[in-house]
Amino acid sequence: MPSGRDIPLLLLGVIGIGTSGPVIALSAMPIITLIFWRNLGGALIMAPFALRNGQWLKSENRRGLAWSMAAGFVLALHFIGFFIAMRYTTVAAGTALTALQPIFAAYFVKKLGGHIPRRAWIGMVISFIGVLIITGVDFQISTRAFIGDIAAIICAALAALYVLLGSKAQQTLATSTYTTLCYLTCSLTALPIALVTGVQLIGFEAKQWWLLLALILGAQILGHTMFNFSLKRVSPAIVSLIVFFEVPVGALLAFWWLDQLPPLGTVPGLILLLAGCAIFVMRSKDGEKG
Repeated sequence: MPSGRDIPLLLLGVIGIGTSGPVIALSAMPIITLIFWRNLGGALIMAPFALRNGQWLKSENRRGLAWSMAAGFVLALHFIGFFIAMRYTTVAAGTALTALQPIFAAYFVKKLGGHIPRRAWIGMVISFIGVLIITGVDFQISTRAFIGDIAAIICAALAALYVLLGSKAQQTLATSTYTTLCYLTCSLTALPIALVTGVQLIGFEAKQWWLLLALILGAQILGHTMFNFSLKRVSPAIVSLIVFFEVPVGALLAFWWLDQLPPLGTVPGLILLLAGCAIFVMRSKDGEKG
């Protein structure tokens, strides 16, 4: 359970990551451009801390560094899916579908030989029903919203893989070393895509750069990095449950900043999805104790 300094870190993380969807929806920068600058900015902020501990110079850390780069590559793919979701469907639906992350993580763990408590499957079934409702309603509304839903589901699976790779890296590396290399790899993965597709990288108006700065400081540093710090001491099950609060934070900010409300028909699906994920995480934690 979180205690001491982890409680404010997790609160900051929820607020930070909750700003991500609305800020992305407000921004007019191309998706790949946002991914490149967001992660480059995050890497530059964390680099001084990584350089100070000097872990990247030690040969025994090569495996951890390799895991960090793999996590960065997967993170780039995750961001592509998440950014598409924020542009194509509502912030509430997109962030809720992304909250399927712990269920995908459990699936990957089971494939690797891990155990999933039988009672946790109840949460998975409830969440799946919620997904069907959300995607079914959005498909009736528009193909664009449905594509956004599918992108969010894919990015949830990629987020789970990113967390698993990151946990491998942080077994031997400090969070500062891991996040610096992970964010840098993510940025360098996006750069050739941007160059090949010919998207604009510079020359935006001041408002777009301010939104980018908000994305770096909010979602990247207060969000991703604070959660990574907390994972050193707090159970991943608890962190996963706390991340669910991103959904109401993002939805409230989307209503405030964008005057955006999810279609009424998706609300039961949103509730079922989050309830199912919460049951799944808590049942999994109970199973670990038993």
